[in-house]
Amino acid sequence: MTLPSPAEPSATTAVSGDALGLPALEARLRQDLQWLCLPAKPWVPARTVDGQEVLDVAIVGGGMGGLALAASLRNLGVQARIFDKAPVGFEGPWATTARMETLRSPKELTGPALGLPALTFRAWFEAQFGLEQWQALDKIPRLQWADYLRWYRQVLGLDVRNHQHLQDVQPRGDGVVQLSLRDETPGAAPRPYTVLARHAVLATGRDGLGGPWLPDWATQVPRERWVHSSHEWDGEALRGLRVAVIGGGSSAMDAAATALEHGAARVDLLIRRAELPRVNKGKGAGNPGMSQGFWALPDEWKWRFRRYINISQVPPPHGSTLRVSRHTNAHFHLNTPVTGVQQRSDGVLRIDTGKGPLAADFVIFCTGFRTDWGQRPEFARLAPHVRTWGDRFAPADGVPDAELAGSPDLGPVFEFQPRTPGALPGLERVHCFNYAAALSQGAGAGDIPQISDGAQRLARGLAAGLLAQDVQTHYSAMQAYAEPELDGTEWTPAEFPPYDEAVPAGAAEPVAQA
Repeated sequence: MTLPSPAEPSATTAVSGDALGLPALEARLRQDLQWLCLPAKPWVPARTVDGQEVLDVAIVGGGMGGLALAASLRNLGVQARIFDKAPVGFEGPWATTARMETLRSPKELTGPALGLPALTFRAWFEAQFGLEQWQALDKIPRLQWADYLRWYRQVLGLDVRNHQHLQDVQPRGDGVVQLSLRDETPGAAPRPYTVLARHAVLATGRDGLGGPWLPDWATQVPRERWVHSSHEWDGEALRGLRVAVIGGGSSAMDAAATALEHGAARVDLLIRRAELPRVNKGKGAGNPGMSQGFWALPDEWKWRFRRYINISQVPPPHGSTLRVSRHTNAHFHLNTPVTGVQQRSDGVLRIDTGKGPLAADFVIFCTGFRTDWGQRPEFARLAPHVRTWGDRFAPADGVPDAELAGSPDLGPVFEFQPRTPGALPGLERVHCFNYAAALSQGAGAGDIPQISDGAQRLARGLAAGLLAQDVQTHYSAMQAYAEPELDGTEWTPAEFPPYDEAVPAGAAEPVAQA
């Protein structure tokens, strides 16, 4: 698959005469940070173990969540380093596996700007294209969002190491987490190495602690005849083929449209629901109270909110659906569950559905993600020890939900909690800042509307923990602090006057007491 260059212009290229220009915007951002005294000076004591540097925080994943967290920590004077397996500029899904034309989120949302106006997408956009084009813009083009995040990383000077593949996460009892990585920088031999950090954060995005979910019958499809919507695949390879798309959500519309726009002969969307959902129920809970307080709700309410959203499902965007339906060779099959697949002797796939068989040449699974530790060998050391919601919580209605039950039961700082106390010392120093955190922490670990709130709350929690871990050092530093604010020349010592018991002339006589 050919990827667009990070330097390639995005969807909107015309520049208006009222555009400020990125250099001026960047100067404004620097001034804002200076006025706010940001970033704070580093204050966490340097530490080495066996001669090796110990990072304050190591972040796995350089997408939107990892960048927002690193910037939040930097503002608090905590040093963070990001490790990402992708090439520079291709962190996250935006320029690789995402296929929507525009983001779903309203363009006005401030995303990862952390309360800084000059760091918003709007400021970035208007600086280049002007107010008139901003007002004309409906939704944010996907590749422009990717360009904005590239600028975000660059303008803040965040420490991101690319082509770094995580192999293992090992909490230790000596107050550090050891990450085993492999440097796969092109042009050099792969190099394994380790990193030590006081805390490690898994900012691993939508697939979080697992990966694509597939129905049981997927094993009946020859591997070369299917992809998942989250995989990288070239729509051109589907030209002239009959494509079956399994699902009816956003990714299904994006995948179907990609196939159609690249010349697929026919696309059939097989949707088990009798109707597509019409209302995004999650938007009904989109308020500052949820972003700030969901994590503190009683467990029963957390479960009820997330289960209702899951059951209701999120409708595909209006524009994404029209992008498919405008093709005459696109076919929506509602109330059509798939029961199995067979490959005929001529190589054609026979897909058995509730409405009968369907012939297809290729299948695209748009079936979402699940927490599935088995898909993530780099987390194998953690998996047996992480407490899940299913380990300790039973819903009041008694209705099981395997997806929610498998969610990690996180503490207030997004930290993993042990299934058996003490079985894996240091587990609490590993933090889950990805989609798998949604049941414990709400949407602050991945969704554009709440990403700043989530990143800043996690950063504050990490800073508090780092202070507590070195509290004696900080107390000793306070005691040893000796920078004088006065040098003794600021005043002249006066002679103390003698005390005279005589009453001065004209003074009132003392009032006799009864």
